[in-house]
Amino acid sequence: MKNMPQTQQIDAVRNKSGYLLALASVSAIVSAACVAIPMFVIRPFRPQGARELEIALAVRHAGPWLAGVCVAAVLIVVFLLWKNVRIGARIGLICLLLLAFAGAIFTHINIFEKMFHPYDSPSFESADEARVDPDDKVLAVTVGQEARAYPIRTMGYHHIVNDTVGGVPIAVTYCTLCHTGLVWSRIVDGKLLHFRLAGINNGNALLRDEQTSSIWQQSTGEAIFGPLKGQQLEVVRSDELTFALWKSEQPHGQVLKPDPLYASEYDPKDWEKHVAKTPTVVDTSRSGIAPHQLMLGVTVAGQSKAYPIESILGAKLIQDRVGDQPLIVVVGRDGASIRVFDGMLENRHLTFAQGTGDQRLTDIDTGSVWNFQGCAIEGTLTGRCLTEIDAHKDYWFDWINHHPESAVFKN
Repeated sequence: MKNMPQTQQIDAVRNKSGYLLALASVSAIVSAACVAIPMFVIRPFRPQGARELEIALAVRHAGPWLAGVCVAAVLIVVFLLWKNVRIGARIGLICLLLLAFAGAIFTHINIFEKMFHPYDSPSFESADEARVDPDDKVLAVTVGQEARAYPIRTMGYHHIVNDTVGGVPIAVTYCTLCHTGLVWSRIVDGKLLHFRLAGINNGNALLRDEQTSSIWQQSTGEAIFGPLKGQQLEVVRSDELTFALWKSEQPHGQVLKPDPLYASEYDPKDWEKHVAKTPTVVDTSRSGIAPHQLMLGVTVAGQSKAYPIESILGAKLIQDRVGDQPLIVVVGRDGASIRVFDGMLENRHLTFAQGTGDQRLTDIDTGSVWNFQGCAIEGTLTGRCLTEIDAHKDYWFDWINHHPESAVFKN
């Protein structure tokens, strides 16, 4: 440099400054992109392709350290150029540094948990103390001798409650956009996981476990990204019941209390009407079924079937098959709660008829009377109980998106 003519020295300094400014600009843009790309792709009411979702999740996963490297690069450029550039260039450097810093900060913020705050320390009260409307729905879980109810209007805001019931660690989840309430075991390969809300994929919530940062699909329990990709959560049987019916069955059960910090933001009583007006991103036109048609989804031995809720409530009792599995779909005495049972008892295929009064069932074969819990309470089969089959509500667009080969029940 000392032996160069002055004009060449000036050009060399300018070239070096130009390269450094370009490095700072690219670094600031990359830092901002670590936030912008996931926010653009993983947002409600926008279709997510599998490939772009994977890219967005990868960017978000790498974002904190990548944005940190970008901030360091901009800082180094500022240090090297500060004394050699004019005031305008200094202002530009400060702007680039602020942009890089902003990107680095926001990569550590879960925007979805800013919108729907987590319920990290859930508390419970007795069924008698709970101020839940009798006709409000709850997600009911019973493990061993312990029974708990999670009001849907509470769950619809928090989306996830990490809990332990009957000694079993569970994740109680609810996604109002697709009307899916599911409970999953938090044990995978012997490891205890803690779940957080991570975004949305074609109208269904995404979960992230803190231990491995894997991303899980709420309505299927499958890991779609991260170290545990391809793993499957184990479903814990649950029921969506009216609070009144659940309380009559579990008078000593516990109910999730509202979080006083966010209770004012919980879903209104008519939340289903509002959700039914939201746009969907899964095309269901070829099926001839409206995207917000509410279904009861059942999967047995790898075969799936969707039952329109309005058909179930109208019929009160449906006897059907999914593959080779006979089953019965029955409505409770509240006219709103639904359960599904195995139609076989000890290798005997039972045929049921709707009862009167409190809508108990009678099997035609023995004349035994059965309650809504699937147990015979009168007759020769008294004390015997049918096996309940896991089933959950789901809007048609979400059910068919994850069960493309599903059959549909028709009256």
